[in-house]
Amino acid sequence: MFLRAVLPLVVVTLLAAGVVALGATGRMSFVPDPVPGRPLALVEGVPGPDTGPVCPLDARFVDEPPTGLPPDVLDAWQRLTDAAGRQGVRLCLNDGKRSTGQQQHEFDDAVRRFGSVELAAQYVLPPEKSMHVRGRAVDVQPHDSALWLERNAGPLGWCRRYDNEYWHFEHDPSYATAGCPALLPSATGT
Repeated sequence: MFLRAVLPLVVVTLLAAGVVALGATGRMSFVPDPVPGRPLALVEGVPGPDTGPVCPLDARFVDEPPTGLPPDVLDAWQRLTDAAGRQGVRLCLNDGKRSTGQQQHEFDDAVRRFGSVELAAQYVLPPEKSMHVRGRAVDVQPHDSALWLERNAGPLGWCRRYDNEYWHFEHDPSYATAGCPALLPSATGT
């Protein structure tokens, strides 16, 4: 009888200790969810795929699955690809969701390639500024598919954001009603 009464308390205590330990190691973070009392793991820690199959339209690119995108963005991506498909357009998701670590790797690689943080940031933002880490940005290839997106995706909540990146689109539901914001020259805004 005593064991039956104590066992649930032991299980709850062990589970709570596990969650605390994961939080302390940085493997699990929680933020308030829009639904009070229900925590939501941070999106920033969710990795996206590192690669995908070759884009059937242009072998220079990949077509990765939209793994890791938040549910609202994933739904919007599906609506977008469906709309494109109805017009005979195929979109290759060359890059979508990235974790903080994946984005840091991309940024560090860009710094090595471009020679400075300032130049690198015109094409790859550090994790704390990247919409890829938040799961709200996608890079679409090939160029013709991205052009279709730029002409047609605004009413579906997707807008191109940077003049120097024809492939980079971000999702915000307000774009569908307010229209796309003006293009920034680059990710740094300059």
